[in-house]
Amino acid sequence: MAAHRKSAHRKPKQRPFTGPAARTAATLALAGAATATSATGAGAAPAEPVPTAAQVRAKVDRLYHDAEVATEKYNGAKEKEAAATKAVDTLADEAARRTDRLNTARHTLGSMATAQYRTGALDPAVQLALSSDPDSYLERAAHLDRAGDRQAGLLSSIRRQLSGIARVKARADQETEALAARRAELDEHRTAIRTKLADARKLLATLTAAERAAYERSADAAHGGGPAAPADRAVAGAHADRAAPRSSVAAPNSRAARAVAFAHGAIGKPYVWGATGPNAFDCSGLTQAAWQAAGVSLPRTTYTQINAGRRVSRSELAPGDLVFFYSGISHVGLYIGGGQMIHAPRPGAPVRIAPIDQMPFAGATRVA
Repeated sequence: MAAHRKSAHRKPKQRPFTGPAARTAATLALAGAATATSATGAGAAPAEPVPTAAQVRAKVDRLYHDAEVATEKYNGAKEKEAAATKAVDTLADEAARRTDRLNTARHTLGSMATAQYRTGALDPAVQLALSSDPDSYLERAAHLDRAGDRQAGLLSSIRRQLSGIARVKARADQETEALAARRAELDEHRTAIRTKLADARKLLATLTAAERAAYERSADAAHGGGPAAPADRAVAGAHADRAAPRSSVAAPNSRAARAVAFAHGAIGKPYVWGATGPNAFDCSGLTQAAWQAAGVSLPRTTYTQINAGRRVSRSELAPGDLVFFYSGISHVGLYIGGGQMIHAPRPGAPVRIAPIDQMPFAGATRVA
């Protein structure tokens, strides 16, 4: 009896898990270990370093420069898109005119065929034999021979016209494909500009009000603006540079003088990418408009404007010369003498006077 009670209270022997139970236990154990490791790792992960105000300003400047590079590419693509559109429209007009001429020729040929059908059912010899007035018949036959010659010429003309229309339509198809490519390129550059500017605005928003004001002051100084406070610039920024004394260096000719005068009149107007005036400009849009006012047509982009005249060295600069910056020729201003230029700097910075030594000088061109 005692032995029975002892065996009744004996602890049952533990059996190891096997089969599905073993796999479930292993999975839970691994999950617990992974959770513990993750929690430990999360606590030990280094925090992302917060950029300093100087680093933010440097990155914003790079983004603005990248946006300007994209703007000049956009301007070039815009020119190509306009040329492709004009080519497609011209070819469409030509095809329409050729089609009208073809339809006229076909109508004439149809009328001739109808007349022949009505009078040409019998062999000409039979018609002559049966005619009560042979002389009249022979006269009509001579007219028919001439009509036949005209008909043959008309058929040949129709064949040529059909071939010509086919060539025009083939060219139109090619130009339409080119136009689609130009528009895709345009969209690509437009997207790049908007992305760069949006990123710049987001970065600026991470600065304090004081840091943003300091950045604007430094940017104004770098681009020729004065040290005015933001509130002062909001009131007088559009006119501050307009009141600046003009250079005493005379323009080399009347056209250069008119270009410089136009640029002075544009001071204070906003920078807008892709704009050529009269109320807003980007950098190459300003120089193009200034020289257009002087009666000289310039191409649209910085990298084409640099080849629009005679290259001059920095020591030879005279008012009216175009001055270019950065290795990719992505910025341009109009030289006004005394080491100064008028240019459209960037979004948020209106057209203004600036020293030419504030950016990497890339070359200069004398237009006229």
